[in-house]
Amino acid sequence: MRPDVVTFWRGPLDPLRQLCLRSQVAAGHKVTVYSFGPLPGLPDGVGHAEAGAILPYSFSERLRPPQPDGSWRDWTTLQFSDFFRMRLMAKPAGPNPARLWLDADVLLLKPVEIDPARPYFAWERPRQLGNSVLYLPPDDPIVTAFENLIKQNELTPDWLSLRHRLTFTLRRIRGGSNRLSDIRVAIFGPAALTALARRANELHHALPKRSFYAVHAEPKLFFERSDFSALTSDPGIIGLHISPKGRGGERPIPGSLHAWAAEKFGR
Repeated sequence: MRPDVVTFWRGPLDPLRQLCLRSQVAAGHKVTVYSFGPLPGLPDGVGHAEAGAILPYSFSERLRPPQPDGSWRDWTTLQFSDFFRMRLMAKPAGPNPARLWLDADVLLLKPVEIDPARPYFAWERPRQLGNSVLYLPPDDPIVTAFENLIKQNELTPDWLSLRHRLTFTLRRIRGGSNRLSDIRVAIFGPAALTALARRANELHHALPKRSFYAVHAEPKLFFERSDFSALTSDPGIIGLHISPKGRGGERPIPGSLHAWAAEKFGR
């Protein structure tokens, strides 16, 4: 079945994210962006919903205290979204029971079809899954593990690797932060998804890296002039997680994959 697409965003939408959202609509998906408060710049056809209905704003303070002016610190947005996507998996809504999480910088080249009874994710790199493209059934053990974690006062998962456990223990002994969220920006992200998928014996569901992460680690393949025909003609590539690394506001360079996408999914 073709799932609805959902994501979370905080702050203004740059031109790249607007482009990617348009590509998701063009692929035939119902697309909804969750945020706290209004979100200017949403492309035509993209819906908006209140994030607090899924995960309250106050949850962010369990990750790290806000700035004096109330704004979120450094990693808060990324880690909040790691929990938010799992909470979306646990709370199906509307007539379509399947909701697929796509990061706002995932450019879809074709529709995504899933089996609602099976996980949907892909390898981001060797031995690590990506969570930029994610669907899990509501009763999946990975969803249950995150739901149990959210109920804890201290967000310390039971799936931590030995290396992260040692790092956390040493920090506490030395008088450092006692928040696990300070150890590593992606502590609740791809590494957690991979560990839990392994524990649930679900790694065999993972799609090949090229299905969504062909340019993920090399944004120059998207933003700079190149021969990208192998990417756009590969039937195994469903979409491209771009990971712009600060380049989301750049004007497309003629002859780049960025320029091709802008023409294909233009305003």
